[in-house]
Amino acid sequence: MKVACFLLIFSFSLSAEETAIQKRGRAIVESALAALGGPAFLSMNDRTEEGRLYSFHREKVSGAARAALFTHYLQNPQPTTIGFFGLRERQSFLDKKLKEERAILFTELDGYDLNYRGATPITKEIYDRYRDSTLRNIFYILRQRRQEKGMIFEFRETSTLDNLPVEVVDITDDENRVIKVFFHLSSHLPVRQIYNRRNLETREVNEEISMFSKYRDVGGGVMWPFSMVRHRNGEKIFELFSDSVKINQKIAESQFMLPAGAKVLKNGRQ
Repeated sequence: MKVACFLLIFSFSLSAEETAIQKRGRAIVESALAALGGPAFLSMNDRTEEGRLYSFHREKVSGAARAALFTHYLQNPQPTTIGFFGLRERQSFLDKKLKEERAILFTELDGYDLNYRGATPITKEIYDRYRDSTLRNIFYILRQRRQEKGMIFEFRETSTLDNLPVEVVDITDDENRVIKVFFHLSSHLPVRQIYNRRNLETREVNEEISMFSKYRDVGGGVMWPFSMVRHRNGEKIFELFSDSVKINQKIAESQFMLPAGAKVLKNGRQ
């Protein structure tokens, strides 16, 4: 009887501890949202980022381009809805005269590689990887998924990261995707996130790390990082340095649609 009572008390104590951890985690996340602009961040309808984009292979630059990234958020009619993606994105690669030479288009359902020949459908593997990365992105989570059913925010520790004091929160969604996010202790802005993704072909688990820095006010109190770096399994794979970030520019819907009369190609060929 005494053992049963002890176990009952212990379970209540453990539950209370978990609740306290989750409350602190949510409080940190809410502070991050406020630091990013609060209502202004949540009402951001579109964003245009222009700058230099670099890709890397084995720590060496394998590609560089002048790029413009266009993002359009769709309003979720029910913020608690699971599975609502609500994002369109166009990645434009520019020539020396800043005219588009090529673009990658992602919609809520699919994607295309666009050039002067026409539009080549993105493979399911690439699109699924893009969608999964977006669902795990801390800025997307704060903008689109914060109130989603099943989202859990758990405080892990206060630590240091590159000599910066940070608070670490694990974010878990309804499908048990876990993202570890590091928030600057004083500014409350996210500076790093980490998650693991399994390669469906090789079954290997890749560690994906994204780092954010050089925040600036891009309008109306909305803060956005002008430097983003990604690593996979300890190796740098991507880097974006923005020269300009603008929000709520009322980007034309046509930017996120196939051009009228565009030829849909198979494997880049007619």
